[in-house]
Amino acid sequence: MVTTLEVVLLLLVLAFFVGATRIIRTVKPFVVNAVVGLLTLYLAGALFGVSVAVTPVALVIVAVAGLPGALLVILLAVFGIGFVP
Repeated sequence: MVTTLEVVLLLLVLAFFVGATRIIRTVKPFVVNAVVGLLTLYLAGALFGVSVAVTPVALVIVAVAGLPGALLVILLAVFGIGFVP
C-alpha cells in the first residue's frame, strides 16, 4: 500500500530532478564557453607569449561570448587597454 508520505516524497524528488535538469541545461553553454575561452587564453600565452590577466570581468566576458570574447580579451591585453597583468 502506498502512503501519502511516499507520494509526497516521490513528487519532491521528481520536482528536484526536473529543476536540476533545467539548471544544468541553462548553465552548460556558459561552462563550455568558459572552458574554450580559458583554453584559448592559455594557448595564446603559451604559443605567442601574450600575457593576459584573468580577472572576474575577463571570465564573464569569456563565459558569455566564448571564443570571440577570448579574442577580444587578448586584443585588449595586447594593445594595453585592459586585462594587462
